[in-house]
Amino acid sequence: MDAEILTIGTELVLGFTVNGNAAVMGSMLAGAGVRVRRTASVVDEPELIAEAVKAALERCGTVIISGGLGPTRDDMTRESVARVFGTKLNRDPAIVERLRDWYKGRGVLNMPEANLVQADVPEGATVLENALGTAPGLWIESNGHLAVLLPGVPKELKALMESQVIPRLQERVSAGAPTPGAPRTVIRSRTLRSTGIGESAIADILGDYQKQIGEKVSLAFLPSTAGTDLRFTVWDLPEGEASGALEHAGSWLLSTKIGTRIYGEGNTDIAAVVLDKLAAEEATLSVAESCTGGLLGARLTAIPGSSMVFVGGVVAYENDIKLQLLGVSADDLTTHGAVSEEVARQMASGVRRATDSDAAIAITGIAGPDGGSADKPVGTVWIAISWRDAERAFHLQLPGDRQDVRERAAQYALDYLRRILAGTV
Repeated sequence: MDAEILTIGTELVLGFTVNGNAAVMGSMLAGAGVRVRRTASVVDEPELIAEAVKAALERCGTVIISGGLGPTRDDMTRESVARVFGTKLNRDPAIVERLRDWYKGRGVLNMPEANLVQADVPEGATVLENALGTAPGLWIESNGHLAVLLPGVPKELKALMESQVIPRLQERVSAGAPTPGAPRTVIRSRTLRSTGIGESAIADILGDYQKQIGEKVSLAFLPSTAGTDLRFTVWDLPEGEASGALEHAGSWLLSTKIGTRIYGEGNTDIAAVVLDKLAAEEATLSVAESCTGGLLGARLTAIPGSSMVFVGGVVAYENDIKLQLLGVSADDLTTHGAVSEEVARQMASGVRRATDSDAAIAITGIAGPDGGSADKPVGTVWIAISWRDAERAFHLQLPGDRQDVRERAAQYALDYLRRILAGTV
């Protein structure tokens, strides 16, 4: 079964709001065995909405739509879709009653009358009750065409997808199986997360990977400042076969030279991986930061339970703080500069000594846009790791703007500690 996704909202088209709904719908539809062929966004204009819906239905017969079902003047999805299907809107008394009850339950006795538009239903449409909000979803079907209308509020959309839309679509996918009684096919993905190595370098190492992972599996490279995610996807396979194909592909990748650069799967945060490894060692961690300005500490404390491992840190932005709180040598600051191996090492040992921690990470660098020189251009970073009786320092030349350098430095620092704990660096 093929489908297209259409998200409605001027704020999406102009980039004021990140289009998370499209990602949620795409992922859930793929899991149900629905092939998403196109995703588009359109502004809150009825003619453009109708045009986009009509085009999507002509291309593949099914369109899943989010947004434009609320009570305000810019919520025009119902009217636009009804026009495409050549039907009129009727006010549903049951929805009106539910709306009034919904407001009364929240202490509003006189519901704003503008809300009544949410009770307008195209003739022949099935109402998908929204337990989390006021605007119901709508399932409209005619002449082999299907449009599913969902509210744009993310939690409402996700709940309706899970409870009502996906089960209905799965029935259609199963009914459309080439052999009666054949197992339902699915679209499945598995993402392995790498860091500390670029997309092109990974491609060179993997070479002709298609022979290794099999023709039924595709591999996408998804680079970001945090690293490169490697996403395997299988299409239109029975669930058991799909799981087996993804397991084989992932196992092969982990057996290559890339394996040591893989730190997790799915949405794993490398900070959580490091904290787990230290917790297993019953060890504590502290940080000393200069150019990252607390970003590393924020990454660590964002993980629930981090207080079991992370004891604290020092943001030593000024040299005086490096001297007074971390015990960095004044001579080394003068001779080598704040961005140097010598200072990074002393920052790590100093914060470890000050906090009595078992491990420490220190970062010092030039994030830019100013402050660089011929010897130390913008993007120069030194990272030091102090762990047990050993101390290691790493020099990096990081690309990107100020925020890119800061984010990459924090990510590299966490990965260096992860790899030291694993004995792979």
